[in-house]
Amino acid sequence: MSRRLKEQKPYGIYTYEDGNTVRRLEAAPDYNSEERRRRKEERRISEQKRRRRRAARRNRERALKMSAGYVAFLSVCVIVVATASAAYVDLQSDLIIRQRAIERMESEISTLKLENDAAYKRITASVDLKEIKKQAKKLGMKYPSENQIVHYSIDNADYMMQYTD
Repeated sequence: MSRRLKEQKPYGIYTYEDGNTVRRLEAAPDYNSEERRRRKEERRISEQKRRRRRAARRNRERALKMSAGYVAFLSVCVIVVATASAAYVDLQSDLIIRQRAIERMESEISTLKLENDAAYKRITASVDLKEIKKQAKKLGMKYPSENQIVHYSIDNADYMMQYTD
């Protein structure tokens, strides 16, 4: 009787008994799974490309649909930036011109100071103070006395005017 029950069961055809356990048959390796996985990956990549193309097309369409107000705003911005750039370049050129003029004047001052120092040294070297004192004594000149010296005091001023009679 037990044998009959086993034969009536539909899974009895595909299984067999070995001892007290029932084993299932091992499934054959699926060689097509790699192919399916590769195709699935290709479909995913192509779908991503299609989405990107659609997004790029939408962006191009949006860019082509600029309103007149937006174009006017951008034009004003470009004009303001161009004007500011031109003014900046003009100021920079003025600054460079003035710096060169200052350098030229400083060079001229330096040259004049050197010439002045050289002339002063030439004059002081050519003057003999002992000879001047000797000639002054011959002419009757003498050192001033105490009552001939006048001292001035300056109150919070950086210069003083002197008038002679």
